[in-house]
Amino acid sequence: MASSTVSSGTRRVRRQLPTSPWLFAAPGLLVAGAFILYPFVSTLVNSFTDRRTLVPGGFVGLANFRELLHDDMFWIGLRNSTLYVLGVVPALVLLPLLLAMLVQKTIPGITFFRSAFYTPVVASIVVVGLIWVWLLDERGLVNSVLETIGVGRIGFLSDQWLILLSAMAVTVWKGLGYYMIIYLAALANVPRELHEAAAVDGAGALRRFVTVTMPAVRSTMVLVAALASVAAFKVFSEVYLMAGPDGGPAGEDTTLVMLVQRTGTGLTGRVGYASAISVVVFVVTLVLMLLVLRADRKEES
Repeated sequence: MASSTVSSGTRRVRRQLPTSPWLFAAPGLLVAGAFILYPFVSTLVNSFTDRRTLVPGGFVGLANFRELLHDDMFWIGLRNSTLYVLGVVPALVLLPLLLAMLVQKTIPGITFFRSAFYTPVVASIVVVGLIWVWLLDERGLVNSVLETIGVGRIGFLSDQWLILLSAMAVTVWKGLGYYMIIYLAALANVPRELHEAAAVDGAGALRRFVTVTMPAVRSTMVLVAALASVAAFKVFSEVYLMAGPDGGPAGEDTTLVMLVQRTGTGLTGRVGYASAISVVVFVVTLVLMLLVLRADRKEES
């Protein structure tokens, strides 16, 4: 009697198993579908239409993409986004690693410095951007100090290239703590014996860093490079706050994401054209990630 009860219960559990995992996954799948998959498919479809904010629009094929080739602002945005990647990614790959090696040491008060370095990560980018705008303003603290020491005031927020460099500095400053935490986890797995053996062989600090530390955390450096590349190419807030909604003098500091926001919003926003720019941003970021992963695999082989 007991065995028949157990067998019937087992059959009932087996009948329920195929659907049970889907019930647990359903909330996450619904959120991903509503906020990731649907917007992606909608953007892809809209990129082939002439849809506007209040007008559904019709199918225009590749007309939006052909227009991009003749749009000067698109090429300016592509140039600035590319320069942003080239300027930010190397700094965010190397500097957080050096910072992690410094705060890795167990000395009194090191917890305070770890928290201080991580504080910009949790701060709002709008607040951080406004603070840096006040600091770099023509009458801000930085220019006041420069004038006091005789250097003179510098147009950090009025010169085309200085605006871009200032935004890069904010991005690096805000991202240092985040990538530092990633490197700290990787450094914790580096055997101390490797450093001790290299020190016995006469290797100095720089040589140990190049021959021991960097090879041990190479996979983490690839991860940081991929994450930083995607984030840098999609930059918006830092440049928007530094350069203003018009993208600096004559719009010369406009990035691709700023161009999407400017083109696709408002009552007369060209949603179809902005979607085409968004598709280009997606393709370029995908290519960036593939290039980083391919370089990593090539180095391994």
